[in-house]
Amino acid sequence: MSKDVPGREPARWLRIVVPTALILIWLVLAGIGGPTFGKLSAVSSNDQAAFLPASAESTEVQEWQKRFTDSGSIPAIVVVEAEEVIPKSELGTTYADLGTKLGQVDGVQAPAEGETTSVAGPIPSEDGRAVEYIVPVSNTDEVKTVVADLRTVADEAVPDGAQAWVTGPAGLTADLVNAFGGIDGVLLLVAVAAVFVILLLVYRALLLPFLVLFTSIFALCAAILLVYLFALWGWIKLSGQSQGILSILVIGAATDYSLLLVSRYREALEHEPSRWVAILRAWKASFEPIVASGATVILALLCLLFSDLNSNKSLGPIAAIGIVFSLFSALTLLPALLAVFGRAAFWPFRPVVGGRPHKHADGVTLTGLEGVHGLWRRVGGLIARRPRVTWIVSFVLLAACALGLTQLKANGVQQTDVILSQSDAVDGQAVVAKHFDAGSGSPVLIVAPESDGDAVLAATKKADGIASAAFYTGGGRPQPGATADPVVKDGHVLIQATLASEPDSAEAEAVVKDLRASLSTDGSVLVGGVTAIALDTNETAQSDLAKIIPIVLAVILVILMLLLRSILAPVLLIGSVVLSYAAALGVSALVFNHVFGFPGADAAVPLFGFVFLVALGVDYNIFLMTRVREESVRLGTRPGILRGLGLTGSVITSAGVVLAATFAALAVIPILFLVQIAFIVAFGVLLDTVIVRSLLVPAASYDIGRAIWWPSKLWRDTTNVERAEVDS
Repeated sequence: MSKDVPGREPARWLRIVVPTALILIWLVLAGIGGPTFGKLSAVSSNDQAAFLPASAESTEVQEWQKRFTDSGSIPAIVVVEAEEVIPKSELGTTYADLGTKLGQVDGVQAPAEGETTSVAGPIPSEDGRAVEYIVPVSNTDEVKTVVADLRTVADEAVPDGAQAWVTGPAGLTADLVNAFGGIDGVLLLVAVAAVFVILLLVYRALLLPFLVLFTSIFALCAAILLVYLFALWGWIKLSGQSQGILSILVIGAATDYSLLLVSRYREALEHEPSRWVAILRAWKASFEPIVASGATVILALLCLLFSDLNSNKSLGPIAAIGIVFSLFSALTLLPALLAVFGRAAFWPFRPVVGGRPHKHADGVTLTGLEGVHGLWRRVGGLIARRPRVTWIVSFVLLAACALGLTQLKANGVQQTDVILSQSDAVDGQAVVAKHFDAGSGSPVLIVAPESDGDAVLAATKKADGIASAAFYTGGGRPQPGATADPVVKDGHVLIQATLASEPDSAEAEAVVKDLRASLSTDGSVLVGGVTAIALDTNETAQSDLAKIIPIVLAVILVILMLLLRSILAPVLLIGSVVLSYAAALGVSALVFNHVFGFPGADAAVPLFGFVFLVALGVDYNIFLMTRVREESVRLGTRPGILRGLGLTGSVITSAGVVLAATFAALAVIPILFLVQIAFIVAFGVLLDTVIVRSLLVPAASYDIGRAIWWPSKLWRDTTNVERAEVDS
């Protein structure tokens, strides 16, 4: 297709009907999907246990617990700390009344037959300066509301000179939900604002940034509508973290694809007077790299379906849905908008036929860089003159960054460290640890055959790290020291053991491991509870990492081979993005430990970072290498590399900055996991854009030459130019 021969415009009715229909369809999708934003929380769950596989030991114990208690309640711990020792006379009056009021809050489990309240307490501390209540919250769908009501009651009824906190699993869950509260509004606002500013700087146009943003936001509205329906029907499990990642991923990906199409459109407008012919040429030229890029990300994300952890497994289809709509909007809505507005979209710097000639002050002619100017001309010149030095220096720099991986602490963190903002539950947990056995209210749950019950209970009491243990005797709550007969269900008894350390600490997880090893060798005794859930989650996430990484790499490698019709080039690209990922994770580990002072990282962080960075990093290499291949057919490999780099340099760099900015917006949500993903992906994308795609890949490809296309026809073509001519 010659750019110099004017094309033929489509029929007038097509120019009217097709853009109008596409715009109307997307307006309808956005109109229906937009209001769904506020409904996502109703179908979202942040309960860690819900994301464990059914085969996990802690999941089995949870099912057993429901049989014993006939309730799916989760405990809230209300702790009251006084300035002075609490008189024993007040325990039976003022503090007993507080327990009664707590039990009357809507959403608290109703008392069992023969009991006046389901609330355990007041339980005084040994030093006499604190009491605690264990409140079973039965309305687990409205934990946030129930905990808020408990806090109101506790604050109003607490005696003068004392202060109350609501903590425990229910309190921490409520504060986690509150921390995710900004996902529907603040996160999206920050991400869109950042993208808008970048687009203004990139395009220096007033209208075009709005067209690109409309494309991204409409894609997000449509994606959220489908995700909401899937979650409502129970096909996927939606969490706060996957909801936040979906918004960021769609905005970033749709904008990236839009940047590529707009770049081709501007290029076509400089050769074609008709905006309709220009948009068709731009669409045809952009279709293959955009679809290949989107397909790569979609398939990489769907590899998460092989995960055993349901939170990972659910993110795959959720994020893939987002990429599908990003593709559709960039290839349908944006072309329609660009066709309607034409050159006016670029005002005040409208592209004109013939473009603007650029003079090169360096007086150097480089085959393949004709018409390329500024930074990308200088980068191309560097690669043409010193290709081997360029890629070796880039490789060494990335390898040095990757050494920081030795300091990565991704073995999970305490739940009290997950929330980065002020949390009543986190503060309350510290008060509980100060005055009581730190594990009170979040017992280790042990299910044993009735015949072995006494022996298992005795062994549990002797175990290191266990403060106390007792059979469950009914009433829906722990009863340490109870003398009543244990409840028996299907030939099994339930033992509740109080940990001496905080239930979400590494010490507590070690106790659970020891109990599992010592209490049963045949699997007849099951150990669960809050601590076991965290332990199983971390171990499952680590096994997922080892399983999914090879699958993702294999899928991407096959796609690249099909796209580039080569073996060597895809292997080079895969190796470059893996090295880039390792470098990003290494630098992130150093920053997390020594700059931000984070206590560690969730075990799923390396996996999520890998999937996003490798898939998105390959995106930019696809944008680059598809253009390089196109130019290599005309000019030869080495001139084609310089030409492809020069023509795609600014648009891919802009796309990288946009994606980094959108992922960085995740940091506004005060959740440790999201802040760490925000940094890893934002930094990794910039690293990939600036070093890998701009220097390492083109320099290594230039150094290899025509063999980069082995074993395709392009490699066998003996007329393929081996080296760009450099004349001074």
